[in-house]
Amino acid sequence: MAKLALRLREQKRRALIKKYAARRTQLVEIIQDAKATAEAKQQARAALQALPRDSSPVRQRNRCLLTGRPRGVYSKFGLARGKLRQLALRGEIPGVVKASW
Repeated sequence: MAKLALRLREQKRRALIKKYAARRTQLVEIIQDAKATAEAKQQARAALQALPRDSSPVRQRNRCLLTGRPRGVYSKFGLARGKLRQLALRGEIPGVVKASW
């Protein structure tokens, strides 16, 4: 079980990403625009760097919804491999069955 502080930090990052997503996309479009002047691109880069670090989607880490484990997380289910296996064997995940061949 991950510490509460780590799970809360990820929640905070998710909120910041959502809050600044529109502004971030506008600035990136200006930077990538071929018709934009060099001065406009420079201002957009400065504004992008002025945004909070945690508002960048790259800093977000996938964590298990039940345990907070950062590794071995299946994004389709949002669960770590251990919890996914437990729930699947108990039949609590619809459509998931144990493989046999």
